[in-house]
Amino acid sequence: MSKLKDDFLLVAAIDFGTAFSGYAFSTKEDFKANPLQIHSNTWIGGTLMSLKTSTCIMFDKDKKFYKFGFEAEDAYSELAEDDKHKDYYYFRRFKMELFNRLKLKRRFMLDDVMGKKMPAIDVFSACIKYLKDHLLDQVRKPIPDARENDIRWVLTVPAIWNDVAKQFMREAAEKAGMTDENLLIALEPEAASLCCRHLPMSALKGSQTFMPFQPNTKYLVFDAGGGTVDITVHEVTSSGGLKEMYAATGGDWGGTYVDKAFRLFLAELCGNDVMADLEATQTADYIDIFRSFEIIKRKFSPGMQDKVTIKVPSALNDIFKAKHGKDLKVHINSMAEYKGKVTWMGDKIRLEPAVAESFFKDACEKAASHLKNLFSKSELRDVKTILMVRGFAESVLLQRVIKDETSLDKKIIIPNDAGLAILKGAVVFGHNPLIIKERRSRYTYGVGTSILFKKGTHPEANKITGNDGKEYCTNIFGKHVEIGQELVFGQNNVVKSYTPVNADQTQIGFRFFTSTDKDPMYVTDPNCTDIGNLTVDLAGSGTDRSVKVNMIFGDTELHVEAVEVANGKKSKCVLNFLG
Repeated sequence: MSKLKDDFLLVAAIDFGTAFSGYAFSTKEDFKANPLQIHSNTWIGGTLMSLKTSTCIMFDKDKKFYKFGFEAEDAYSELAEDDKHKDYYYFRRFKMELFNRLKLKRRFMLDDVMGKKMPAIDVFSACIKYLKDHLLDQVRKPIPDARENDIRWVLTVPAIWNDVAKQFMREAAEKAGMTDENLLIALEPEAASLCCRHLPMSALKGSQTFMPFQPNTKYLVFDAGGGTVDITVHEVTSSGGLKEMYAATGGDWGGTYVDKAFRLFLAELCGNDVMADLEATQTADYIDIFRSFEIIKRKFSPGMQDKVTIKVPSALNDIFKAKHGKDLKVHINSMAEYKGKVTWMGDKIRLEPAVAESFFKDACEKAASHLKNLFSKSELRDVKTILMVRGFAESVLLQRVIKDETSLDKKIIIPNDAGLAILKGAVVFGHNPLIIKERRSRYTYGVGTSILFKKGTHPEANKITGNDGKEYCTNIFGKHVEIGQELVFGQNNVVKSYTPVNADQTQIGFRFFTSTDKDPMYVTDPNCTDIGNLTVDLAGSGTDRSVKVNMIFGDTELHVEAVEVANGKKSKCVLNFLG
């Protein structure tokens, strides 16, 4: 953040989601007048109108960008109807491929829906570039002379993503044309907090009887998106800033978990082979099923008495009948577990509410169980408010499960347009990134280093002899920051001095490690993970050339600087998590 440009005209945020993506922007003047005077775009896909578009992308046979979003879904469907789609590359819901990958590499390949491969960095950067260019077109309507360099870009990522995934997204954004000095990474739950604190009380369902964002108040942010559920705990400082009270946790229990359950249900009714055939040969119909289900998913609530009706294509019955010699309706009527609960009527399938509710069961229960476990911790016992945001948080069923699983003294707040809280908050963050005063470390960070060997203390297997003839113990975990440690941006810089082992070294290289232990001794300990490398250039010769390495924690990303002790000159240093 220290090298971020200050002379910008407007802030533009891109919310790159698992299921849906979108953008929003505001000028400096907009922000001064009203922080939530934010502009966005409306996208249309079939009967679905949304402020975000589908996270789908198409490339032609030469791997050149072709279509994005709802347009990609429609174009691929039309090509599939004429069996002309096989030379194209079609990717959907691929963001979760970055989740929990600690060994992600730049050459990492993504499989499209038919198993054809493309470099993941090309797919992600093409998505970001499309959204960036579409946004620029919208910006230039009121501001014709706006240039890319006038914009401070903000890209959102889940708070539970690791440094490897964050660096991948930054490099994808830079490949899409966003310069390093104009780009911020925003953590999604933080963005939600920033949006909600600017909303009027009337726009915060559940907050009518108290003020949730007063100084010294604490609240838990429950960010339920398409792919992940991100949970953090914030406290409003006396000066009005925010600090993180508990390191981000969560899992892959977002709204697409419900979609997968619905897909498994359909496969149970007609067979996975029939569903696969429908997807491959009648792609438009396959997409329409899930667009129809998306509308139902947003409206479904517990206690519904009426049956849930979902439109399904006749092609599903045609494929089933061709394979099994009978109508799907007859087959469903013969299934004892669904008799009277599921009926097929023309181009519709009707479900008893209990059947539809079962699609939500696993996602809701996993999220609620995790939340219940968090509230049992001593650090969170005085947290009485839950702020639910993102698209899946709008599910009334999820809200009920969360309420039932947490104690009665917890107040639940849901903003109007909860699905846009991240996007709007990311714009607010772009205007004032220093508003987040303190974060908590999700891991213990350190480098692999060597120290003088102590017989009887260090294992013989780690002993090496340097050019100076001295014995060293290698694979030592040189700790910089501890898991759960408070990190105040600009104050928690960790400065350590290192010297080369050999006189003729031109660089000092470190492997960079994380651990879920507080005090790992060796980088080979079971809970340690090698996530990348740090290289620092050295001038001159000799083993007394000391270099101070400054690890800058407390931002949304980790930054590193290095200075030669002898002359105070900055050394070139590169922190590379992607190999």
